[in-house]
Amino acid sequence: MAVLVTGGAGYIGSHMAWELIDRDEEVVVVDRLSTGFDWAVPEAARLVVQDIGDRKVMEEIIRRHRVEAIIHFAGSVIVPESLGDPLGYYHNNTMKTHSLLQAAVNCGVRHFVFSSTAAVYGIPDRAPVREEAALRPETPYGASKMMIERMLQDTAAAHDLSFTALRYFNVSGADPRLRTGQSTKGATHLIKVACEAATGKRPLIEVFGTDYPSRDGTCIRDFIHVSDLVSAHYLALQRLRAGGESLIANAGYGRGHTVFEVIETVKRLSGRDFQVKHAPRRTGDVMAVVASSDKCRQELGWEPRYDDLDTIITHALQWEEVLARRNRL
Repeated sequence: MAVLVTGGAGYIGSHMAWELIDRDEEVVVVDRLSTGFDWAVPEAARLVVQDIGDRKVMEEIIRRHRVEAIIHFAGSVIVPESLGDPLGYYHNNTMKTHSLLQAAVNCGVRHFVFSSTAAVYGIPDRAPVREEAALRPETPYGASKMMIERMLQDTAAAHDLSFTALRYFNVSGADPRLRTGQSTKGATHLIKVACEAATGKRPLIEVFGTDYPSRDGTCIRDFIHVSDLVSAHYLALQRLRAGGESLIANAGYGRGHTVFEVIETVKRLSGRDFQVKHAPRRTGDVMAVVASSDKCRQELGWEPRYDDLDTIITHALQWEEVLARRNRL
């Protein structure tokens, strides 16, 4: 029996594939390689280059590889981009997940783990935000994920399928063994962009909004190490296998850092200065988003190993050096 990882050649998905291989699971990765890389997929996993929106093909893959669980990462994830292309986001995220879910139900897949997002909350009334907070997404990206959560709830109520949806906060860092990391060109993640500026891959970094009512005027975010995140996914899978009920839980540390604090930490750890340009606020940005992670810790038994900004940034900087060497080959 195999675990199917959609988007498994991408940033978080490739870390998940490695986590599963490390735990002696049989792994099938489905990725169309629009933003992912075949070299990021473990050799021990089977890579199928395919679009998850093709239901008949996905049913064939599920049956051929005897897939018993799906961990779903495939989708579009750039918040500002979703404002300019809302229909593209609803199609690529919501509609294609509908096709994938239909294939899963048709083939008798019983366990489904989904990568949701803190963007479903929009502007939270309080911090840290709990799972019971109102869902008021400010962007098509957040709305597309909220719709998927509802599809999962309704599907689980009607069929023999249980799910876990993890609402990510700001995923950062890289595999501590440096087998994979954030490799997408033009990435918009703060720590990735700052590390690229520190290593000379970008001429500067822009800070969008310096007049927020925070401790230094910039946004506050809850940064979670990617390896801690995928360990939460594996614990979620094990819980479902043991008969656990469907669950929606935040995946964050419960502590926030400002944009300026992240930039200063990157400068300190890299030993390099770089230009920081102040820019206006962006539509859809929220001042402070910090997770309450109690449910994730209690229900999954999750204990983060890399809950430290210096550690997250150190691994991200090391991965930039790996990429630089790779690109010189």
